[in-house]
Amino acid sequence: MGDIAISTIVIIGLNVLISFKGFNDRAFFDRYSFKLGPAKAGEYIRFLSSGFLHVDTTHLLVNMITFYFFASVVIQHLGEFYFVIIYLGSLILGNLFSFFFNRDNPYYIAVGASGAVMGVLYSAILLQPNMMLGLMFIIPIPAYVFGIGYLLYSLYGMRKRTGNIGHDAHFGGAMGGYFLTLLMAPILFQVHTLMVILLAIPLVLLFVLHKRKAI
Repeated sequence: MGDIAISTIVIIGLNVLISFKGFNDRAFFDRYSFKLGPAKAGEYIRFLSSGFLHVDTTHLLVNMITFYFFASVVIQHLGEFYFVIIYLGSLILGNLFSFFFNRDNPYYIAVGASGAVMGVLYSAILLQPNMMLGLMFIIPIPAYVFGIGYLLYSLYGMRKRTGNIGHDAHFGGAMGGYFLTLLMAPILFQVHTLMVILLAIPLVLLFVLHKRKAI
């Protein structure tokens, strides 16, 4: 993997610093978390700032560990500038998804880097589809199987509103990583055609379910 990139250090550092500030300052947390009411009223900074806040240290740790393992793959193939674009773009698109699918709930609130992390994960799978992951750190599975499976679970969660999880942000973030990566590296349509198609399956399902008003 080589030395950790400066952009990776900066992103992890910002997440840690801002999250711990939020842990210890409730007014700060409330001001910058993604609350749909204030966002509708024009507080657009929340679409970005909420992605650097977390509920607790476990939430922060899981997101940053996942981010760390996939960041280097994206940087290796696209460089740090495009990597940062994918991270921030996925974060914002994830919150835009949350905004759209929860627009009738003025009390909706969310925080976390999960949307951005899913964008980096999906980007990494597109760029290096032969990656293997350890399910529960034991069972090896292809990364694309995990990616598709997780988005299908997110679709289920969006439809059933299961748990206190931002399924909308996860899905929107993955879409950000998918489309931004293809925009930055269109050669993937030729060299990884099957992977481009497979990773698009949950996106097509979302479109169909939304058209049928099932989500």
